[in-house]
Amino acid sequence: MNKRIEITAQTKQNLIDAFWSLYREKRIENITVKDITQKAGYNRGTFYEYFTSVYDVLEHIENSLIPSLDQLPPVSTPSGSLGMPIEAFFTLFNQNRQYYAVLLGESGDPAFASKLKNSIKPTIIGIFTNEPPAARIELDYILEYTLSAMIGIMSFWFNQTDPIPNEKLHKLIHRLMEQGVMSQLFS
Repeated sequence: MNKRIEITAQTKQNLIDAFWSLYREKRIENITVKDITQKAGYNRGTFYEYFTSVYDVLEHIENSLIPSLDQLPPVSTPSGSLGMPIEAFFTLFNQNRQYYAVLLGESGDPAFASKLKNSIKPTIIGIFTNEPPAARIELDYILEYTLSAMIGIMSFWFNQTDPIPNEKLHKLIHRLMEQGVMSQLFS
């Protein structure tokens, strides 16, 4: 029985890997079930045992890359300022670099960035449960801005042929968050 479970898991992974190798090269609209099964060496029936469509495979991959609340580190607010989990972002992005670079790139899935932000927001919002409702509404805007910027800069960094070193990017993000964009442009 364990052998069957291993074979089933391997078959599913082979289909996922075949899809991913195609998705790295072309847009999802141009990928067919036939393309995936030919690349993986299976028939269409085998594909449909695991997935309902090409989009279902993408959804499966994305869901495996979105951190759950218990996977995110606790976020603190030293001296009243919002402590964004920059280190956690770097760790998360580096662990899944090959996927994030594609999913957040020009040919990737625009919805993935929103899924990623929405998985992180509750952790940060949880710190501000005692704030008045007006402050919490503003917090949503602040988080959207900050998380979009962090995801954007990480995506940009991953897709550079000669990126700045990890440590330098980390310091730049800290400066941008602590001192603001304008102070960095005119310093």
